[in-house]
Amino acid sequence: MSEDTKKKVENVIIVGGGPAGYTAALYTARANLEPLVFEGFQWGGQLQNTTDVENFPGYPDGIMGPEMMSQFRVQAEKFGTRFVTDDVDRVELSTDGGVHKVFLGDEEHRAKAVVLAMGAEPKRLGVPGEMELAGRGVSTCGVCDGAFFKGHRVLVIGGGDSAMEDSVFISKFADELTIVNRRDEFRASKIMYDRALAVENIDTLTPYVPTEFVAGEDGKLAKVHMRHAETGEEIDVEATGAFVAIGHVPRSEVVKDQVDVDEDGYIKVEPGSTRTNLPGVFAVGDVVDHTYRQAVTAAGTGCMGALDAERYLRDAPPAVEAHWFPGGEPAEIAPTA
Repeated sequence: MSEDTKKKVENVIIVGGGPAGYTAALYTARANLEPLVFEGFQWGGQLQNTTDVENFPGYPDGIMGPEMMSQFRVQAEKFGTRFVTDDVDRVELSTDGGVHKVFLGDEEHRAKAVVLAMGAEPKRLGVPGEMELAGRGVSTCGVCDGAFFKGHRVLVIGGGDSAMEDSVFISKFADELTIVNRRDEFRASKIMYDRALAVENIDTLTPYVPTEFVAGEDGKLAKVHMRHAETGEEIDVEATGAFVAIGHVPRSEVVKDQVDVDEDGYIKVEPGSTRTNLPGVFAVGDVVDHTYRQAVTAAGTGCMGALDAERYLRDAPPAVEAHWFPGGEPAEIAPTA
């Protein structure tokens, strides 16, 4: 670790590089806070694995997910954001409003405020063809991709409320839709289950487990191999669209023992804000949101997190004593706008 790294205390460190993290970077950079962003090795979040994005405002002709994330990144960098394209190894968050520490291996970075924007990952089935056919018939976001399947035969895999919500939405476009569940009973609430099954073109297939997604001659999804969960009977179900709706996993593991999280691991924030239970620590995007999980809502909370961090630095910056190191040498403090 260089002497400069040891001494400097950043105004803001942002952990995560999806729509939320990049928007927080843009806003804090324009506020002259000179944010440092640890965007992750696979920067861009889930949109890096998305093809056409047609529901983000400002793109009337749609845009490819990776291209949109690149534009987000370039815009934040234009105003002075600095990026580290690597994954954070660990974080030490101050509990009393002091300086927070972010580590890449043994390299330590310090900041007066931290914005957590690590996102969430959709749970996967882990079967052959699932990743290979992503964007070519297999999806994990019904609201994002449902409109692309107008006139198709579609499967929704899952038994919870998310699967029911996705099914109702996708059924507006698909000709036929089958909800596939590994049990005869569904985990979804009765009201959501009844709402889905009341739709004319929705039916169910239980208790079956998908074992492989199979491509046709055009390289797109053509059918799904299924296995009966009790008898082991195997069948093929023809489908040109399949939505895996078995939940998400928030990427909060690096901080979940330091900030308050709910039973599913999503970081808790004060209602109407991005403030966590720790002073100077804010959380935005899908690592907080288990309801909407859209790029536009993630970007919105990224803006909120930046504004909350800016106000914190203005009104309650860490005490100067927190910036002194052993031997009495003061740290270099980045000027707060």
